[in-house]
Amino acid sequence: MSETTNTGVRIHYEVEGSGPPLVLQHGFSQSIADWRIAGYIEALRDHRQVILVDARGHGSSDKPHDREAYTGAHHAADIVAVLDALGLQRADYWGYSMGGWIGFNLAKYAPERLRAVILGGQHAYGRKVLKDWPDGRDPELFFKFFFSSIGSNFAALPADQRKALLAQDTRALAAARQDRPSLEDSLAAMTMPALLYAGNGDGVFAQAEKSAKAMPNATFVAVPDLNHSDTFYKATRQLVPKVLTFLATLEC
Repeated sequence: MSETTNTGVRIHYEVEGSGPPLVLQHGFSQSIADWRIAGYIEALRDHRQVILVDARGHGSSDKPHDREAYTGAHHAADIVAVLDALGLQRADYWGYSMGGWIGFNLAKYAPERLRAVILGGQHAYGRKVLKDWPDGRDPELFFKFFFSSIGSNFAALPADQRKALLAQDTRALAAARQDRPSLEDSLAAMTMPALLYAGNGDGVFAQAEKSAKAMPNATFVAVPDLNHSDTFYKATRQLVPKVLTFLATLEC
């Protein structure tokens, strides 16, 4: 188990495979384990040094209950701290959902640490959270709200997945689930090569595509017939070859 610290918060990360470094950052309420469950690590580790990070509030990283601990700048600095711990000046970055939002922040606050970004299921525009969002003291209520917000049904998930989610620190997740300021004004300055994608059944699809169009060196890929959650878990075989091809073109 490897870890580093940023602003007093311990960040857990793991490294697998060999090749050029690629950071993977999961979505909200996920952890490093979800990349494995969905088959990404098996598909990537023969081609990349894969650096998996548990975001603050998630997995084996520290879980502050203070809302101020979850700014975009803090999340971006966590990735920089991991790169520093590994002695890496630059890396490619792949984030999905919340991980995509962290990627936009990383491109804003530390663009010199990025060679390229892959941002899935996310956009650079602001987001408001419902005022009656649960405070996390009731885990089941919290996840009912969360899955409803992304067009899914918590009760329909497999029992083992529901059990794992309910075991999380939902007060930390509630602190992390907050309004996000728009990064729209930063898009034109995000000049690194970028690949953005979203399922065409995902509520963020239009804004994700709009974000790509506002970035100087971005390509957008539509994933057919999948919603937000299924794009992560069911499109691995479609996405990994596209990402590896995209990254390979940067090495020519």
